[in-house]
Amino acid sequence: MQAAVYTGDSKISVEAIPTPTIGPGELLVRVESCGICHTDLKKIEHNLLAPPRIFGHETAGVVAAVGAGVRDYVVGDRVIVFHHIPCMECFYCRHKLYAQCPVYKNVGVTAGYEPAGGGFSQYVRIMDWIVRRGVEKIPDGVSFDRASFVEPLNTCLKGVVQLDPKPEDVVVVLGQGPIGLLFTMLVKRYGATLLATDTMPFRRELSVRLGAAGAFDPREPALLDRIMEMTGGRGADSVIIAASAPGIVEQAVRYSRPGSRILLFAQTSHHERIEVSGADVCVGERVIFGSYSASVDLQQESADLVFSGLLPVEDLISHRFALNEIRAGIDLALHPEPKSLKIIVQPQRWS
Repeated sequence: MQAAVYTGDSKISVEAIPTPTIGPGELLVRVESCGICHTDLKKIEHNLLAPPRIFGHETAGVVAAVGAGVRDYVVGDRVIVFHHIPCMECFYCRHKLYAQCPVYKNVGVTAGYEPAGGGFSQYVRIMDWIVRRGVEKIPDGVSFDRASFVEPLNTCLKGVVQLDPKPEDVVVVLGQGPIGLLFTMLVKRYGATLLATDTMPFRRELSVRLGAAGAFDPREPALLDRIMEMTGGRGADSVIIAASAPGIVEQAVRYSRPGSRILLFAQTSHHERIEVSGADVCVGERVIFGSYSASVDLQQESADLVFSGLLPVEDLISHRFALNEIRAGIDLALHPEPKSLKIIVQPQRWS
């Protein structure tokens, strides 16, 4: 099969490698669509993991082979796959901190080499503990491109559930890339008033179409005054940080009121550092917290939201690339054009 192999030094090479073999309890899935996620971009751009690896974890495809003992899936089933699933028994699972579970930290989907998701390839092997809890069937009529949003939507839904916005709240979402726009869709379902920021006009326009009461350029000198004006002089009740940029956490603190909640979502690299006033947190009684990766408790809900069409996730897709074009897709994701948003890789295509 063909696969896009990370070979180190921020390089990706499309190569012919053996199609994975599967064992008892496992599945082989032919990958039809896989979204490009910024966590994978960081790993590639900053060489965070040792090569060789095959990244890609927003995976949708078709069951191509079934291992001995598998009863719930047959060849031809259309599925999405989560690459992390917790043990449900350890200390962290009992406290519903699934992303800290040692089993969760083991990637259970691979196209070869050290497991790393594998979706940027034509086939992936789904290991047994993922087959038991981490696979959802795609209903008829739902495209693979739309289905590939289930995993990233789950990660956003997890953060919104923790944030718990109320209908009377004003929530500011910093960043309106694909993840920020998913947050916009979800927060609106809670009935809160949503304000958004992004430097790109097209993303601000789409944010308003998706329900934001206002979308602003974060470089606007009077932006803080405008947010204060729209919140009775207090500041936002909650802020979601859906982008990574120097000073963005400090910006979130400025926009928020005393007693607010600030969600860090995009700060996933150990290279990133933040500095805020201790008094802004302590005296201002703000809560700053992180949310990372998906929750197994929200797996069915996130699948239902995507499959039902209640959230127009396909509106976020701006580009689709064949597997041998993946380098262009990664470069575009790293350096967005004025109207680029979510980028999907379709491994069965060859340009």
